[in-house]
Amino acid sequence: MGVIYLVRHGQAPMHAYSTDPVPADAPGLTDLGVEQARRTGLELARQVPAFTAAVSGGLARQVATCAGVLAAFGEVHDGPLPEHVVDPGWDEYLIPALPGGPTPDMYRSPAAYQQVLDAALLRWTAGAADSDETYAEYQERTSAAVDRAVELAGSGQTVLAVSSAGTITALIARLWGVPAQAWPTLARAMVNASYTKLLVGRRGITVVSMNEHAHLSAADVGLATFR
Repeated sequence: MGVIYLVRHGQAPMHAYSTDPVPADAPGLTDLGVEQARRTGLELARQVPAFTAAVSGGLARQVATCAGVLAAFGEVHDGPLPEHVVDPGWDEYLIPALPGGPTPDMYRSPAAYQQVLDAALLRWTAGAADSDETYAEYQERTSAAVDRAVELAGSGQTVLAVSSAGTITALIARLWGVPAQAWPTLARAMVNASYTKLLVGRRGITVVSMNEHAHLSAADVGLATFR
């Protein structure tokens, strides 16, 4: 039986959700996001002796989080770290491209941003096709990425996969039979740099835990954020 640890990216700066060009040297995470990734790496090091593979989406916030988790993991374990492989299949849907989706300036108001995003996601899952990627195409792309991670997990292997709230919960929704229209409810509950544990066996994928973040929300830590 194999294991996949799905980690949501740490807190990202506002430019991550913009359609404007981003300088090549722009950070993928805020300072808080960097610390969140580090804390998650240390937490996973308490539970896992080694990762046999590490993948992330190609978005800057996902790549930076994976690198941060692995670096912190390496602070605890002396063994070699796996090569960090970028798989764009784990990328999040493009928020600015959603029909009627939120604009970057709304990001400063979390409640307003979420309300507009949820409405846009409902239209998208219902079949609105005026975005760069339809919901069906998104499902196909992310499902293929999951299949590749399952192959890496194999028997007795432990895989680290870093993605985003939408992509992680889209997988959970499929596994649990949650209707597409209810999927955003799962996504908005995801904490930055939380982790979800999956077992991979002959019967497929089993969700063992979801959105674990006690290492971030403890009173003496206070690093838990949703955006």
